Amino acid sequence: MSDVIEEKLKNYRTAPFDARFPNTNQTRNCFQNYLDFHRCNKALSAKDQDTAPCEWYHRVYKSLCPISWIQKWDEQMEAGSFPGKI
Repeated sequence: MSDVIEEKLKNYRTAPFDARFPNTNQTRNCFQNYLDFHRCNKALSAKDQDTAPCEWYHRVYKSLCPISWIQKWDEQMEAGSFPGKI
């Protein structure tokens, strides 16, 4: 299983098509992948499991989201004022 994930991460170029977000505007896709990454890390860390599968979400939101948004969200998470449910 992990070999398949590692292979996909090696061949990763940009965010693939996501049927949940068919429109040109990918703002919601960006935000959802940011949330999914942090939820995945939180869930797997709580179970003391490897968080490598979460890297997929990290790469996707890094390719979709503007850097300024990511920095703002990271600052909000540190301050405890992030609006999303993680």
